[in-house]
Amino acid sequence: MKPKNYAEAGVDIEKGDAFARHIAGIQSPAVSRGIGGFAGGIELDMTGISNPVMLSSTDGVGTKLLVARRLETYDTLGIDLVAMCVNDLAVAGVRPQVFLDYIACGKIQNTVLEELMKGIVTGCEQAGCTLAGGETAEMPDVYRPDDFDLAGFCSGVGDKSRLLPRSGEIQEGDLLLAFPSSGVHSNGFSLARKLLEDAGDEIWRQLLTPTRIYVEDFMPFHEKGLVKAAAHITGGGVEGNLQRILPQGAIPDLTWDWEAPEIFTRIRNLKQTPEPELRKVFNMGLGLIMVVSPSDLDEARSLARQRGVELIEAGKIVRG
Repeated sequence: MKPKNYAEAGVDIEKGDAFARHIAGIQSPAVSRGIGGFAGGIELDMTGISNPVMLSSTDGVGTKLLVARRLETYDTLGIDLVAMCVNDLAVAGVRPQVFLDYIACGKIQNTVLEELMKGIVTGCEQAGCTLAGGETAEMPDVYRPDDFDLAGFCSGVGDKSRLLPRSGEIQEGDLLLAFPSSGVHSNGFSLARKLLEDAGDEIWRQLLTPTRIYVEDFMPFHEKGLVKAAAHITGGGVEGNLQRILPQGAIPDLTWDWEAPEIFTRIRNLKQTPEPELRKVFNMGLGLIMVVSPSDLDEARSLARQRGVELIEAGKIVRG
């Protein structure tokens, strides 16, 4: 029988509108009061910015979605989504100011969507940015009823003269100082899920540990002029992401002797995947790495400890 209306065709406008009203009603300083219009934004404070430039970033959370579905736990995926976007912006030297989300699903399930949004709002609070809008798309002929996907978008304005990396200043002997990761973060799950598919829920809960948001911890280092370059360690691993910020001829000489979260020990102990492949896929315990002059090491460590962070001295720059 052919459908007589949109709802019978699989798209429930009323449910979508109700979810939009739910978002608009969330009481948080990170949620714009203007949600629900055709566009959203914020007022910009350009104090101290002489040559403004806007940077933007977009990302998703990959197949970590399937870990959440197995555990029926969705409230941290939004944190991952925000983290993947805002950390990329931070290592470019800009604070994220606006965040937008896109949720696509086969069927609107209010409980799941509300949990996803809870995490997105928490992530925006942690990153100090504003959720200014988004889109929820119900597409029954593209996704199965229980399927969904997430995408995030963030923007921020900074001074062009303060952008990172400052690759021309990087010298042999510069240090690689890292903020530890909270776990696997949001990359490598197509491999991790298969390696750990027979593990119990305790291990899968470790996989679901949200990606750490580094904005508030990292930006003070940049604002004090301590950072020559920084890399968010995502797909491609530590070496792959460092090469994106280093000048030609500069090579990261990594110690690989730092203590990583337990989940990496479990993956290593399976002895299914060679160590070089693990290092290419996973962050291996390092979430964000800064290139810092040796003369600034003590100040960097002191600043980190003021924030309750113990930096990892992961290696140094050598010439190839």
